[in-house]
Amino acid sequence: MRNQAQSRRYYLSEFSFYDGEHSVTFNIVGIDTEMKEITVAVTDQGKISVCAFDLMSDGERLFFEYGLYQEKIAVDDFEQIEGE
Repeated sequence: MRNQAQSRRYYLSEFSFYDGEHSVTFNIVGIDTEMKEITVAVTDQGKISVCAFDLMSDGERLFFEYGLYQEKIAVDDFEQIEGE
């Protein structure tokens, strides 16, 4: 149950990241803390893909690594998108 509550808390939360060349937008689709996996919709240069990443922890924050340089993307940096 805790896993579902956490997943709902972050569902479709958004984070934008500049990779040095382009802005990449992530939207959380699901978090599975038992399997240590996060599923996100990645929008990069107009292309959308749904990807699963290993969910890691540095002792303080949950994060996943993205891109060539394995940039840490922290789950807490995502913001909830408010509906109109």
